[in-house]
Amino acid sequence: MNGRMSEVGQIKHMALRRPKEAFISQENVDAQWRVLNYTERPSYSRAVMEYDRFVTLLRGFDIEIDFLPADENLSLDSLYVRDATIVTHQGVILCNMSKTERVHEPAVAGAAFAEFGVPVLGTIHGRGRLEGGDLVWFDDETLAVGRTYRTNDEGVRQLQSLIGTKIRVITVPLPHYRGPGDVFHLMSILSPIDHDLALVYSPLMPIPFREWLINRGIQLIEVPENEFETMGCNVLTVAPRQCIMLKGNPQTKTLLEQAGVHVWEFSGLEISVKGQGGPTCLTRPLVRE
Repeated sequence: MNGRMSEVGQIKHMALRRPKEAFISQENVDAQWRVLNYTERPSYSRAVMEYDRFVTLLRGFDIEIDFLPADENLSLDSLYVRDATIVTHQGVILCNMSKTERVHEPAVAGAAFAEFGVPVLGTIHGRGRLEGGDLVWFDDETLAVGRTYRTNDEGVRQLQSLIGTKIRVITVPLPHYRGPGDVFHLMSILSPIDHDLALVYSPLMPIPFREWLINRGIQLIEVPENEFETMGCNVLTVAPRQCIMLKGNPQTKTLLEQAGVHVWEFSGLEISVKGQGGPTCLTRPLVRE
């Protein structure tokens, strides 16, 4: 695929799925939100309005946006499009989701990408588990992968087989934290902001990986403990030192601005907070400059 492999280059093309295609209706939300472990019942109408404002914010960065379709096999969680696929040099890889309600998302995304003209490199299958929120590109040849309850060793093995041995895969074992039922990915504790700057939550970060970041010359901005639960560490970088974050994390916002980062905020009570999916979770960047 065109572009560079990173989490900080200017986004040129991305995929999204609107609440109209993920939530469908208030009745559908009411039937699913408890089963999916949402913290509260989302409002469908408010979610649609919040998301429209979020899309307007993204369009201000001149990003080409393709919208993924609805499907009867999808759940509310399909709003969080990051997890179903990952992007590589040769095309997207369709993941294999650990949450039963999300197993159909990769195939639906793959069919849509074929229509968008986005090549599909391969699929994680069988006992392999891999989710997009566990993968972070640092450059064209360096990929960190969180080893979590959502991404297992077989998933990492299949990933390496698909992308080839020229790509260095750094496996990052993460702690138990709240257990298998929680949404805990590598990107829950790490958001690259520039090639030499990252937002982190160190209390849940393995020491060897934190040292690896520092030795790579990456300055770490530490998210305050009281803003981790409000997804202060889940920040979408749209271009180097330009990012989008959830409102309600003023300390983290100040720390970013003090480091020379331009920050835009959005209100995401319905689309982010209740489902514990921040701006990175809501987006699948496909091409970065």
